[in-house]
Amino acid sequence: MARTKEFNEDQALEKAIEIFWHKGYNGTSAQDLVTHLGLSRSSLYDTFGDKQKLFVRSLKRYQKQNQESLIELFENSENIRTTITEIFKQAVLESLQDNITKGCFMVNSAVELAMHDPEIGKIVHDNQKSVEDIFYNAVKRGQESGQISDKQEARSLARFIFNNYSGIRVLARAGEKDKQVYDDILKAIFSLF
Repeated sequence: MARTKEFNEDQALEKAIEIFWHKGYNGTSAQDLVTHLGLSRSSLYDTFGDKQKLFVRSLKRYQKQNQESLIELFENSENIRTTITEIFKQAVLESLQDNITKGCFMVNSAVELAMHDPEIGKIVHDNQKSVEDIFYNAVKRGQESGQISDKQEARSLARFIFNNYSGIRVLARAGEKDKQVYDDILKAIFSLF
């Protein structure tokens, strides 16, 4: 008779995101996963397969959650420029308050794995395209309403925003804690739109 699972897969995936985000793929051992997820090795492997498959599922879950959150922010936004500003300010605040310098799970995965793992590379590339499209639609809406300058083409500005957001997350992962550094970056970014 097959045993029933005694854990919640969604909760286990959230815990996997936490440990992979903190330690990275290469820095996370099988024992780290067993300990952090609170599962036996057999439950872990029976449910998720190997470490790489668990990482892919975790990264895709993180991607879906973040994209849905971003879409919702813009759908509920009355001022696109203000919303973009708040997204950057929140990233800076998280960077300054984060004691373990996590940065962004997707950006971290891009830097650590995208060049060496085609499956991760595709997830990272698809995420870049999707988030860029979310920013593009928001910028276009902001330009049409006069909230964002139309000096720059919307697609170029969306790419610029995405690139700078990712750069702030890399700074955070590298441990940057000087608020003035972030303030200077934000000032330059917002001067362009």
